Amino acid sequence: MPDKNTTSAGIAAHWPEGYRSAAVITIDFNDIYGILTQAPAVEGRDKTLSVWRYGTLRGVERLLNLLAKKQVKATWCLPAIVAQEQPLLLERILAEGHEVACGGDQHEDFSAMSLEEQVACARRATEKLTALCGRAPRGFRTPAGQWKPGFAQALSSMGFQWSSCWRGDDLPYFHPGTSLVELPLHYELEDEPYFAFNLSPAVPPGQSRIASYQETLANMTQDFYGYHRFGLCYLLRLHPEIIGTAGRISLLEALIDTLQRQPVWLTSAESVAEHWRSQPANTPDHPAEVFHRLWEQNHG
Repeated sequence: MPDKNTTSAGIAAHWPEGYRSAAVITIDFNDIYGILTQAPAVEGRDKTLSVWRYGTLRGVERLLNLLAKKQVKATWCLPAIVAQEQPLLLERILAEGHEVACGGDQHEDFSAMSLEEQVACARRATEKLTALCGRAPRGFRTPAGQWKPGFAQALSSMGFQWSSCWRGDDLPYFHPGTSLVELPLHYELEDEPYFAFNLSPAVPPGQSRIASYQETLANMTQDFYGYHRFGLCYLLRLHPEIIGTAGRISLLEALIDTLQRQPVWLTSAESVAEHWRSQPANTPDHPAEVFHRLWEQNHG
């Protein structure tokens, strides 16, 4: 007899009744601050920076129009400085019912910061976003780099419910010792690896050629069918300056159409994290638990 926590197909029933899988659209709206963190040398190079300003000028509006047309709520990850500098766009994002998550204060490189500096940065950003949005952000995405051990505990103590920074799984999981839910990322579900192209010399270094739109759509669609088949959490990470171009926005529209034809829970990161809190804790052999135990053994 099937376990009550599995579907008739034998898939673990992680999601609300009627849904086989979950899907989340996250959008990193960094304006020029993301590339300034990656490549500080481009500061003052307006021709180069115009690539990222395009997201603010055109891409955000195209994304909002598409999401409204499809009646989809997305999760927007913003550094506080972008929220401050783009009040009209922030107002529209909020007015249309989307979630706003914290992407740092000024899109800092966390790898260059101590734990204390990381925590202070998150607190500053949270205070600013709370004042601008009228509610504290529930989610956090590292702007760049890696956070230090202990940061997840700090986020949890600050009231954050979820982060989306790590990889290593295709279902949400808990950061050990906390109730903080991780919504893992995957490079193949991001737009940047397919389309990150700018100038010669390359900015950022190692950029690829622009991928075929149809092949990219086929890749992301095939990944969705795999996630849906196994009852997983399909999470996209998009950027207004990349997916919000006149040609690529139709790629996202076709992908959303595919999702909406299936029994998939297409919702915000906050909703998935809130639901996941009712799920069992990580198994002891989960990589996050193993890493945590090893780190504690080596560092006391």
